[in-house]
Amino acid sequence: MQESRSTHRLNTPSALDGEPEGRIEPSRPENSQSINYSLSLTVCLLAAIQAAASAPAGAGNSSYYNPVLPGWHSDPSCTQVDGTFYCVTSTFISFPGLPIYASKDLLNWKLISHAWSRESQLPGVSANTTGQQQGMYAATLRHHDGSFYVICEYLGGGSSNLGVVFKSPDPFDESAWSDPVRFGTNSIDPDLFWDNDGRAYVATQSILLQEIDLATGELSEPPVSLWNGTGGVWPEGPHLYKKDGYYYLMIAEGGTETNHSITIARSRNLKGPYEAYENNPILTNRGTNEYFQTVGHGDLFQDANGKWWGMCLATRSGPEWEVYPMGRETVLFPVTWDEGEWPVLQPVRGKMSGWPLPPANRDLPGDGPFNSDDDVYDFEKGTKIPRNLVYWRVPRKDAFSTTEKGLQIVPGRNNLTGTPFSETTPELTGQAGLSFIGRRQTDTLFTFSVDLSFVPKSVGQEAGVTVFLTQVNHIDLGVVLLAPSHSVIGTPQLAFRFRAEGTGIPPAPRIVPVPSGWAHEKIRLQIHTVNATYYSLAAMPMSKPKAKLVISTAYAGLVSGGNGSFVGSLVGAYATCNGAGSGFTCPEGGNAYFSRWRYTGEAQYISATESVKV
Repeated sequence: MQESRSTHRLNTPSALDGEPEGRIEPSRPENSQSINYSLSLTVCLLAAIQAAASAPAGAGNSSYYNPVLPGWHSDPSCTQVDGTFYCVTSTFISFPGLPIYASKDLLNWKLISHAWSRESQLPGVSANTTGQQQGMYAATLRHHDGSFYVICEYLGGGSSNLGVVFKSPDPFDESAWSDPVRFGTNSIDPDLFWDNDGRAYVATQSILLQEIDLATGELSEPPVSLWNGTGGVWPEGPHLYKKDGYYYLMIAEGGTETNHSITIARSRNLKGPYEAYENNPILTNRGTNEYFQTVGHGDLFQDANGKWWGMCLATRSGPEWEVYPMGRETVLFPVTWDEGEWPVLQPVRGKMSGWPLPPANRDLPGDGPFNSDDDVYDFEKGTKIPRNLVYWRVPRKDAFSTTEKGLQIVPGRNNLTGTPFSETTPELTGQAGLSFIGRRQTDTLFTFSVDLSFVPKSVGQEAGVTVFLTQVNHIDLGVVLLAPSHSVIGTPQLAFRFRAEGTGIPPAPRIVPVPSGWAHEKIRLQIHTVNATYYSLAAMPMSKPKAKLVISTAYAGLVSGGNGSFVGSLVGAYATCNGAGSGFTCPEGGNAYFSRWRYTGEAQYISATESVKV
């Protein structure tokens, strides 16, 4: 989010003035929706107001808005090579995993590859993962002797954690990422550090150090305990830096909730003892009323001019920590690190001022999108599925393909919730992959829509759109063929069905018959943010998009925290036969075709009362 964007003061209503459910809206100007939805984006505040809101800046300093990687991008690790910045973030059980972003200017971040993009790199691991927040935990990205390395630990794929090191000579080429070198571990959050003698080391959660052979994965024994931190729970996320004759050890403490923080220690020797900085923590928003909370788990790096910067995670929740559907996002902060001194990290806010940023530049190779870009996808036959669309676990083979009718999704027997883990019915748990594809919600306010072509043949076949956090936190609007008991005419009938699972008490399902005139054309399904705390789910015939049927509204708290506090919401499309069929196969006739996939960002909140237009 760059300085040129307009800033707005917001008066968010305390209660939703929603649309009547099951009502067909008359045609009306699109911009009138903001009034009916009680979205109060008022008069723009111009440059003078923006300048007043910023911290004092020295000559040549630049201002920008956080988060720089909005949407679910937790645990960032970053480096700079030849003037280009690279970052990796956590992905847990989503796939492809471990996205690699590149930027020339620290604000425009292009998704250039995933370190884990092939089932063959870790065969069977995803299907053996049962938990919703297991998978690829916090990784570290480093560059050494002409190669890029991503080290990570996968939690939940077996009896113990699985350490992995991926290597690539070219991060812009997804196929160039190697099969991983594996190592044994029972910890998470590995760092990768080379000392001056060329020996490589891994530091992990609980702040344990081991030398690693990067060709074999062999670790030295026993691990060396470096530092216990300052007393906060869960000392983790370590990163080692060597500067001015010191080894600096920066870690996360306090748990990844509102007590999260970054602390630091240093030593003249790699294996210690380490001296804690007397002014720890060096970065936190705990105990404040700031909009950005859970600040912690960071990494430090230099730009091409030698200036230091840092990235860490944060949650736009305010101290209430109740509504944050995008989960943990990546924020940028300037760092002052004078010779022989401790680093000084600028506190995280929505609007920042610091070192001069590199000039704006989107000239990067590769075919991935920039994270801030809207989606305009038509899924023409034979085209690649865009890189920013992801799955929940590795998907079943041939479940997704681009065809003449758009993106084909072959339904799964499990719906988005599935059944509890069972060794006898894995096809119903979702472990073999959901028939769901989505993109990160990257904006506080947005509109997402797809056109659906769907002619179900059997009762229970369903296709639709969803705001998806986990299998137990999601908000769905489906088109479903229901049994006669749900129909006034005594035969199976096509209906819109709203269902939700999530934190707190979810609303009851709602069923609205599909109008008879809509059944023979594509139906456009839409998810729209009413405000920062509510979604509206609606449907309309493709030929008359303003004849909109609002099926329901849903509270964003349903997809905030709970069983998905480590992840963030995805918006996308799904297909299911809701348990019918046998094995992994649904009854025939339930394939769904999605076209005209559109995601349009509208505004980002940078505080509880301000937004910037995107």
